[in-house]
Amino acid sequence: MAEQEWISEVRALVGREYGRVYAWDRVNAPMIRQWCEAMGVNNPLYTDEAYARTTEYEGIVAPPAMLQAWCLEGMHQNNYPPGSTDENPYEVLKLLEAQGFASVVAVNSDLSFERYVRLGERLYYTTRLDSVSEEKTTGLGTGYFVTLVMRFFAEASHDDEPVGQLMFRVFKFRPAQVAQAKPARPEEAPATVPRPRPGISDDTRFFWEGCQAGELRIQCCSACGELQHPPGPACSHCQSLELSYKTVSGQGHLYSYVVMHYPEVPPFDYPNPIGLVELDEGVRLAAGLVDVEPDRLEIGQRLEVVFNTFDGDLVLPQFRPASA
Repeated sequence: MAEQEWISEVRALVGREYGRVYAWDRVNAPMIRQWCEAMGVNNPLYTDEAYARTTEYEGIVAPPAMLQAWCLEGMHQNNYPPGSTDENPYEVLKLLEAQGFASVVAVNSDLSFERYVRLGERLYYTTRLDSVSEEKTTGLGTGYFVTLVMRFFAEASHDDEPVGQLMFRVFKFRPAQVAQAKPARPEEAPATVPRPRPGISDDTRFFWEGCQAGELRIQCCSACGELQHPPGPACSHCQSLELSYKTVSGQGHLYSYVVMHYPEVPPFDYPNPIGLVELDEGVRLAAGLVDVEPDRLEIGQRLEVVFNTFDGDLVLPQFRPASA
């Protein structure tokens, strides 16, 4: 497409309004509390119902900076509730990308607020393509500033009420210089990255020596007989300094787990399941899970230790499903 044609198509979209995107949930106290905990906000107006009733708002309100959070789609892209538009408000960005303006820099956004939103309100937003700048040339390359404006509303029985606005601006550009990857020479083999090695101290040496010997050793207090992990310089139960170790069965169950997907850090394989294993002897330890399908892991399933060797001499305890 000739330049005049495609830029005319882009500019023809300026001023276009895209339909409503609804929130999955009405404004609610649990989400407000969790957001405040995550952001370190302790204003009682947002979490203390008794206090909030004494204010002019007569109840809990949501932090203004939460405005955008109410209408996010969640973990899956474009997963919006029924009634939301199926239009793509970012179609102008796709048009620019098709012409080679695929790189992004100088993203910024500004929030403005009309009023607090209250418990029970259902929000939605509409999007307007506000502007596409003239072509700009920077040290990084040539491109266009694109500005979108999202207006947020609270549903009402009569006229829906505006509650805030988000201005989003992004610079889409074509790089001035595109780096060319150097082809690898046939004789070059990819560099291998060794596994990180554990820090070994006087408190933990017995554990790693046990791994070398094919034994799972757990620290044991000589005074009270309690086991503890990870090892420490004193008993966490009776504070005795008289410590030894006990070789345990290596049998247990999956107490909790996480599956790492990103970022992918060599030399680990991904997805990378890490388990918190509760041993039959009562202590828990974190370890890699092997010979498992991550999407079929179940809390409580039986596991057994296996000692695997990496990089020639690094022996690590990992856990696999227990054999019948």
